[in-house]
Amino acid sequence: MSANIAEMERRRAAAKLGGGEKRIAAQHAKGKLTARERLDVLLDEGSFEELDRYVEHDCVDFGMAEQRIPGDGVVTGSGTINGRLVYVFSQDFTVFGGSLSKRHAEKICKVMDTAMKVGAPVIGLNDSGGARIQEGVASLGGYAEVFQRNVLASGVIPQISLIMGPCAGGAVYSPAMTDFIFMVKDSSYMFVTGPEVVKTVTNEEVTQEELGGAITHTTKTSVADIAFENDIETLLATRDFFNYLPLSNREQVPELPTSDPWDREEKSLDTLIPDNANQPYDMHEVISKTVDEGTFFEIQPAHAANIICGFGRVEGRTVGVVANQPMVLAGVLDINSSKKAARFVRFCDAFEIPIVTFVDVPGFLPGTSQELGGIIKHGAKLLFAYAEATVPKITVITRKAYGGAYDVMASKHLRGDLNYAWPTAEIAVMGAKGAVEIIFRQDRDDPDKIAEKTKEYEDRFANPFVAAQRGYIDEVIYPRNTRKRIALGLRKLRTKQLENPWKKHDNIPL
Repeated sequence: MSANIAEMERRRAAAKLGGGEKRIAAQHAKGKLTARERLDVLLDEGSFEELDRYVEHDCVDFGMAEQRIPGDGVVTGSGTINGRLVYVFSQDFTVFGGSLSKRHAEKICKVMDTAMKVGAPVIGLNDSGGARIQEGVASLGGYAEVFQRNVLASGVIPQISLIMGPCAGGAVYSPAMTDFIFMVKDSSYMFVTGPEVVKTVTNEEVTQEELGGAITHTTKTSVADIAFENDIETLLATRDFFNYLPLSNREQVPELPTSDPWDREEKSLDTLIPDNANQPYDMHEVISKTVDEGTFFEIQPAHAANIICGFGRVEGRTVGVVANQPMVLAGVLDINSSKKAARFVRFCDAFEIPIVTFVDVPGFLPGTSQELGGIIKHGAKLLFAYAEATVPKITVITRKAYGGAYDVMASKHLRGDLNYAWPTAEIAVMGAKGAVEIIFRQDRDDPDKIAEKTKEYEDRFANPFVAAQRGYIDEVIYPRNTRKRIALGLRKLRTKQLENPWKKHDNIPL
């Protein structure tokens, strides 16, 4: 018996050591934690239970038969974050560069299969050089097995990818199909083909950072959601983020204790909207003064900043927040903001997270670049997402709601449950000046006449009462009472039942 225990301890020590002290030191020298150290930070202390610790590859080509390390380059298992179950896999760059073999993939698939059965999120910590070349097509098959599970798990359990090192080739597609991607500045990269291949094929000179670094993907491409400074910050932020998510589509949103009164008044909101309709204000202030303790976790803050998406809590329960941002492009909807918000709305709807929408939108961004870039189809994504969503939807129009953008932003016509407006709301087909120049085009050369008609149009339509008279706005509320009205509305809508017509799936305009 003692010999068996000794052998078990020897194998455990070998698995824990991974690629060896020299490679661990190299990982630390790059400012990166090892696969196991990352799990120690991410999970509650002592909660991690490892699976498949002793798995080894079965490749015999190119000298691989003599190179076998227990665990085969990925640490898998389950643990808890703030007491809530989560399944994890953490790729070990010290073992064959974290490359994916058939056995490596099988370990990841087992974790994902189990998470699906029990209804718990999966967090993947990616740090891999890609497919293990020595195994050839077997490693490619392993990737496809993981991809298939990503698709089946989508909308069933939350999936989070942390890119904590290189992620290249086929390896990028698994994170791309997960719900959220967090990256680490200066040490994580995502690209289908690296700089050397790009140079060979296109003769373009580009660095890893320019091609697929954290800044590139969180500002330009929107592939990733947030870039963090280092491993520790990424992992701690993930723990915080995890608290907002339900465990699965069968579970309700988490509820945390709060001392913030549900009926708290914010009198400063009564004077937030500037007298000049063209002067911006920060919509973050509206959000922070509405959610519990002003705590808000923003998604993709550095991309398409003309729309704000993220998670907050009201009475301790998670809500998704979508809001136009007048500080950036006057809060206009464009291609990037439409895609960003559409994906967020669809995530909230998949996991029964109520959606609160703050509206101040002058319309869709005009211009040839937008039209030729497909703003019609991309704008329709957001329209489609709001229209199909069956979760509780509460909308507050703070100022402008013009044209088709009024319809798109969770209007009553798209089955909005409670649609409120501040007294400063302007709900119209377009701004007064543009409307008057079309209606009275014959008087364009008469500035006094145009000014008179503009004032008349503003008095008639630059208010929320025309829409309220038609029932498109449920109530015109004091801005100070915004939190109270949203809290009451969410309470009443907890038992909401609404189903879309049966279908295999929809055909969203991708």
